Amino acid sequence: MSKITDDLQAIASYQRAKISARFFKTGMGQYGEGDIFIGVTNPDLRAVCKRYLSLKFDKLQELLDDEIHEIRMAALIILVEQMKTAKTAEKRTEIYDFYLDNTYSINNWDLVDCSARDIVGFYLFDNNRSILYDMARTEHLWTQRISIIATHYFINKKQFLDTLEISEILLSHKHDLIHKAVGWMLREAWKKGAEKQVETFLEHNIGRIPRTALRYAIEKMSDERKKYFMKLR
Repeated sequence: MSKITDDLQAIASYQRAKISARFFKTGMGQYGEGDIFIGVTNPDLRAVCKRYLSLKFDKLQELLDDEIHEIRMAALIILVEQMKTAKTAEKRTEIYDFYLDNTYSINNWDLVDCSARDIVGFYLFDNNRSILYDMARTEHLWTQRISIIATHYFINKKQFLDTLEISEILLSHKHDLIHKAVGWMLREAWKKGAEKQVETFLEHNIGRIPRTALRYAIEKMSDERKKYFMKLR
């Protein structure tokens, strides 16, 4: 057992673990089936990770291969920090490739959401983004969620086209976790200045967009605009 694993186990909470297991749907047939929690809060987890930001890929691989959810999240938090501080394009590419090689371990929505924007989005901002479209068209739930959440980085840089195009690919998806992600990113784009583009997108796709995605997308709009889109649907 590694030192970071020891540190996380030392602050684990059985009661919190039970709550997390229910919240992240670990029951039979649910999206997080079989995942194991030890009950560590995000602030505590991040505090521990700060002591291990220099871990090498071999140690991070051990963490990503662990059956415990919070230990896998620790590896992703560390990778995000390493990406932010990487000094060379070569190092950033290594982190990005390592991340994509381990998508099988990024197997719940919080693991995607804590890492996809700042690793995949950050890296692809100055690189060819076509892989995001390939990822959106896979049949792997978490890879598809990575594809849309990664565009949050572009949104923060006032670039909205990829968000809209990947959202359109994912509109027919059956899973609520993709509906929420699409709606969330459309809302973020709207907030960052893409009001016209997002509202036009919603109007053009109103017959296809899932209700959950629509509700997320229009959340920050005026009551009048909310009523307009809900009635239009």
